[in-house]
Amino acid sequence: MTKLTKVHRKFILHWGEMGTRWGINRTVAQIHALLYLQPEALHAEEITKALSVARSNVSNSLKELKSWGLLTTEQKLGDRKETYSTHEDPWEMFRIIANERKRREMDPTLSLLEDCLAEQKKLRGQEPFVQKRLSDMKDFFDNVFDSYERLNKLPTPTLRKLAKMGDKLLKLLRV
Repeated sequence: MTKLTKVHRKFILHWGEMGTRWGINRTVAQIHALLYLQPEALHAEEITKALSVARSNVSNSLKELKSWGLLTTEQKLGDRKETYSTHEDPWEMFRIIANERKRREMDPTLSLLEDCLAEQKKLRGQEPFVQKRLSDMKDFFDNVFDSYERLNKLPTPTLRKLAKMGDKLLKLLRV
């Protein structure tokens, strides 16, 4: 592993801060950033040393990154230690993160909305205001999910082109 430069440290620290704002443990995000900047996979001990964090914290963070689908583990011939790397393509990385956030956060919310609406219907017209609000929220989630699924089915190169269209696309949509 190469020694961390000023740029490495700056990016890793910022990624850790952003992680906390996104609800991700700081060390998990910092390890992800470190691996992203490395040309080769790293051992857990190398990660521990580079970031000056406890080995147990590194182990737990690697498990978390693996549960998100953001880690690739490898073993090199003649070496018993696993090495870790992450995706090189930011588009693919964020696609994985978006899918996982949808699964962990949005899917349970939609399920809860469906349950609440089913219970509300049993009240036969009581609290129509609540029925309307829940129904509006479910419609919103249904529309967002449908849009997300359509976008998620697009190949990454198509998503890149779509993102680069920016204002041109918005002008097409204006009435």
